[in-house]
Amino acid sequence: MLKGQRGGMLRSYALIAPMFVFLLATFLLPVGMILWRSVSDPELRTALPETAVELSSWSGRGLPPANAYAALARDLAQVDGASLASLSRRLSYENPGFRALLQSTKRKLEAAPAGTTPDLVVLDPQWGANQTWQAMKRAAGPVGVFHILSALDLRQNYETGIGPSRPGAALYRSIILRTFTIASTTAILALLLAFPLCAFLARQSDRVRNLLLLMVLLPFWTSILVRTTAWLALLQDRGVINTLLMDMGLIDQPMKLLYNRIGVITALVHVMLPFMIFPLLAAMRSIDPRLFRAALSLGATPFYAFRRVYLPQIMPGVMAGTLMVFVVTLGFYVTPMLVGGPGDQMISYYIALYTTGTLNWGLASSLGLILLVITLSLYAIQNALLRRSGVGLR
Repeated sequence: MLKGQRGGMLRSYALIAPMFVFLLATFLLPVGMILWRSVSDPELRTALPETAVELSSWSGRGLPPANAYAALARDLAQVDGASLASLSRRLSYENPGFRALLQSTKRKLEAAPAGTTPDLVVLDPQWGANQTWQAMKRAAGPVGVFHILSALDLRQNYETGIGPSRPGAALYRSIILRTFTIASTTAILALLLAFPLCAFLARQSDRVRNLLLLMVLLPFWTSILVRTTAWLALLQDRGVINTLLMDMGLIDQPMKLLYNRIGVITALVHVMLPFMIFPLLAAMRSIDPRLFRAALSLGATPFYAFRRVYLPQIMPGVMAGTLMVFVVTLGFYVTPMLVGGPGDQMISYYIALYTTGTLNWGLASSLGLILLVITLSLYAIQNALLRRSGVGLR
């Protein structure tokens, strides 16, 4: 019996093995490699190995010892062009002048008489500044938190501790907050629109319900790019909505419905509504309507019966739909880019920008890591609260 069970288990594992390998190769490994880039910082150690060793033992206060200057001079004399270019790009994330500093110092060292080692501070006064060497130490690698702190508008200062990267700057934190605000608003509006529709569909016959669900699915099967482009035609100043309202005499001039937060939320709710309807409708259809009627017959008011009998039973569907809409909306890129303004772009726009535009993979990966951690944390908190109330997601 045990041998037969073991054989059945092995056969089951063999059946799911191809899917597991496919998932590992196409999802888990790429995601892991991208997240690794958020802490990987190998450029300085690759280009200037001796300098990286010296900086690892330096406290970051004042100026480094003479050994660090000598190591930097030796490394710059031997580094190849490709490694120096990669290091210059990395250090330019902190100070755009680093590229010129490294290139000019290397040329001056190469032009110095043979057998001499010029004073780096004489070659360029920037080598006598603590901030220059702090930037080098932050890049000493091979792993570090520079990119993660940058994604939070923070920077490590070895003299004063972790603080704002720029005075009064909160660029990426505002982008993260904007992304979660748009996703939360979209999820709430989708729930408010889907709830009465699902309540109506749940009371219909199978034939009527299937017909109406087909109408819900029609836009769902249409390309998201086509649906977003349609909203451009509807929301523009001379579009269908503004023209209709002006012809009816309700407004005197076109309303600004495009390239702002209104246009983004409207288009996103339209795209995400089916993701809310189906789990919510499934939860409503699984409820025995006699329970609600029994509560009324026992003296409960309609609102009390709705809150204590009906709502707890559909709460798994509500939370599943809300969470699905929220998480999927977090990663939207095309819709905010087409119908939103500069202040409505979500975090995915900046991840794409740093990945394909500026090639700052470290910052792009850090933004993705922060988004992932916050999303998982919110999901865990939400599920913990629901489990405490007896309606956890399983």
